[in-house]
Amino acid sequence: MRHYLTVKTGDIPNIDWVYQAFKIYARSSKAEVEALLADLRNFAGYFCKMALGAEKDPDLALTFQDFRDLAVEVAYPFLLELYHDYSSGLLRKDELLQAVRLIESYVFRRAVCSIPTNSLNKTFATFGRALKADRYLESIQAHFLLLPSYRRFPNDDEFRRDLQTRDLYNFRSRTYWLRRLENYGRKERVAVDEYTIEHIMPQNENLRQEWQDALGPEWDRVHKTYLNTLGNLTLTGYNSEYSDRPFSEKRDMKGGFAQSPLRLNQGLGSLASWNDATIRERGQNLAEQATKVWAAPELERSLLDAYEPQKALATWSINDHPHLTHGAMPEVFEAFRKAVLALDPCVSEEFLKFYVAYKAETNFVDVVPQAKRLRLTLNIGFHEIDDPRGICRDVSGLGRWGNGDVQVGLSSIDEFPYVMGLVRQSFERQMGSAAAE
Repeated sequence: MRHYLTVKTGDIPNIDWVYQAFKIYARSSKAEVEALLADLRNFAGYFCKMALGAEKDPDLALTFQDFRDLAVEVAYPFLLELYHDYSSGLLRKDELLQAVRLIESYVFRRAVCSIPTNSLNKTFATFGRALKADRYLESIQAHFLLLPSYRRFPNDDEFRRDLQTRDLYNFRSRTYWLRRLENYGRKERVAVDEYTIEHIMPQNENLRQEWQDALGPEWDRVHKTYLNTLGNLTLTGYNSEYSDRPFSEKRDMKGGFAQSPLRLNQGLGSLASWNDATIRERGQNLAEQATKVWAAPELERSLLDAYEPQKALATWSINDHPHLTHGAMPEVFEAFRKAVLALDPCVSEEFLKFYVAYKAETNFVDVVPQAKRLRLTLNIGFHEIDDPRGICRDVSGLGRWGNGDVQVGLSSIDEFPYVMGLVRQSFERQMGSAAAE
């Protein structure tokens, strides 16, 4: 129901207020009860197919299974929109499959690259607004490519680099990524659940002498650095037989790497030894393959340019605000603007007639220049701001320049660290923290 309301309203209701949010939606929609229930039943059916394994189409069922393994609940509002449009004939099956795979790639790449997830709920709650019915899949690709830095779709270089160094053994979706790597492009899929994860270089901290000799004088560093990384992990049905055996024995024994039918073990049978160089090489090869398994969207620059938001020509500048160029405030303002713009590359600065706006998604702090202070308006609810010094003022319902319910003054560099802490709260709320699961 929460996902349904997010689709219909564009807002994510608090988990404890879903029933109240539904009543408000039902009254405001002015739909007949029968029509409302029919719509709700349709979306419940979509949800069952995607989230509960009720999909009958084998291609879609497989794709939804992969997505369920990622356990990303916040993506379901957008997935519900996609399935509704597929069910309505606006989206072809192949386009739906590609769209879901793009969402899967987006979520997995961000997890591998350790990008905070607190903006994902807002990303997916509002994604549908960017869609163009006549260029459905293209508009999805363009929107992913144009997301700002904190919501970005990691590119191949970033994903490839981090995938090789990340601790993937303790990764929450480790069976998922192993299964996807093993079965990518296969028509006859391998039941990965029947295998266990194998560390080619053993986990045992007290490595046998054969392993120490193979890894070289810096064996301890190599062991700690590469143990749980992509290059050293594989699948096997012979985990207990392999134990801590030297690599040559694991390779040549009955059922060893040389006889393994698994793709993940291809090439291991031809290696003479296992050391930091071979671990890195295998990691590089698997990471390159991963960029195809979890592919990024691709669009010609000319097509992408058509989706770029058109920026209005600047009408005002700092010179239109004399308090920012003369008197007591220029030093304070320069320190402030430098710190705010450094919060994230997506932050932009816009000079308006009466104030200066700083935006990520939209304004999160506005600055009204005055002779002896900068009057800041923070776009956050007064009840949400953490202000132990009590210097913020509730201006909800009052006429003022700027956007938001919280007002605070900045008069000197001494006040700067504390005030920036307040500004950061407004910025992080806009990034999605306040609505995070």
